[in-house]
Amino acid sequence: MELEQQQMASLDNIKAIYLAAEDLKIAASLLYLAYYDDPLFVDIFNSEKEGYESRLRSAIREELNAFWLAKQPMVGLFDDERLVAVACLVNPNAELGPNRFWHWRLRMLLTAGYFSTKQMVEKETRIRERVPAENYHMLSLIGVHPYHQHNGLGHMLMSAIEGIMLEDYDSQGVGMFVTLPKCLSFFENGHYDLVEELKVGRIKGHLMFRPREI
Repeated sequence: MELEQQQMASLDNIKAIYLAAEDLKIAASLLYLAYYDDPLFVDIFNSEKEGYESRLRSAIREELNAFWLAKQPMVGLFDDERLVAVACLVNPNAELGPNRFWHWRLRMLLTAGYFSTKQMVEKETRIRERVPAENYHMLSLIGVHPYHQHNGLGHMLMSAIEGIMLEDYDSQGVGMFVTLPKCLSFFENGHYDLVEELKVGRIKGHLMFRPREI
């Protein structure tokens, strides 16, 4: 599958499918495009220093590998065989917590560096402390390919995320930390409520939560 695909996806052909191992590479490339200009990632991985692109790519790749090994839900929207959108969640009470497991920490230290790894762990710890629930899904990564945005795919992906949450009777909802102001209305339309504004490092963002019952 080629990531650089000009033709707009047809919603009639879109299917939400859990990612397979062979999808992880293209998913990492898609999420790299989605988060390249995200203020939080720009800050954590220090975009002003040489090697930002490499550090960001490595971090996203290691995140997806950690999700795969921990069997956490990663759902993609496919237009036939083309992956056009991705969402990665952490299940309630999953072992995939902010500290991850030792080999994730080691690989992140080697690829992204000590400071970036420490910042990522602190970010997740801070956010999880403020979520207004005990058992919940956390939306960790989400992205729609730039060529296919503003075509309704985001709402389809949101429905898939909601479906994953509703299938788990222990889940009280879905949390998300939003750092791009332009994305706030998207999550608000998806029934995510603002919990509070948080400052992580030098970046302010909005902690939002979509309760199970709305």
